Amino acid sequence: MSVTVRIMGREYTVVCAQEEHEALVASADFLNDRMMAIRKRGKALGAERIAVMAALNLTRELLEARGSDKVSPPSNASVERVKQLRLDIDSTLALE
Repeated sequence: MSVTVRIMGREYTVVCAQEEHEALVASADFLNDRMMAIRKRGKALGAERIAVMAALNLTRELLEARGSDKVSPPSNASVERVKQLRLDIDSTLALE
């Protein structure tokens, strides 16, 4: 199935399995929010640079959540945030 998502005002069509539709839309919305926040903080950053900055920020958060020794240990706030995101995801998936 094809899904069209909007990120920073541009539409992207992505092919995904039916059961991944909601997760893909939620991911695109989350990414859009992050990229828009970076855009608001930066001065005249291009879309590519904003995308790279968002990817780096999200990857660092992921590595922290996984407990990678390459990054500083996660803060209590980060751990709680990840727990809440997991609960939100689980509750959304349970509604399907």
